[in-house]
Amino acid sequence: MENSQESRVAVIGIIVEDKNKADEVNSLLHQYSQYIIGRMGLPYRERKVSIISVIIDASSDVISALSGKLGRIPGISSQTLYTKV
Repeated sequence: MENSQESRVAVIGIIVEDKNKADEVNSLLHQYSQYIIGRMGLPYRERKVSIISVIIDASSDVISALSGKLGRIPGISSQTLYTKV
């Protein structure tokens, strides 16, 4: 771990509305792959979006950094849900 904070488990929900940004999302997730426990992606063709859930075990700073970077990509929405412990 990069800092002294305890790790937490979180789920980052990602909505990809612009498919042209999928490579950027995947590249960012690859940069944080050491913290990612698993991920699931589902295309919702009827709505022309993709939904990705990423389960991550990292410090709050790392989780916030990833979530923030995802949220700054145009055409991408993300929200994070943390465990209480």
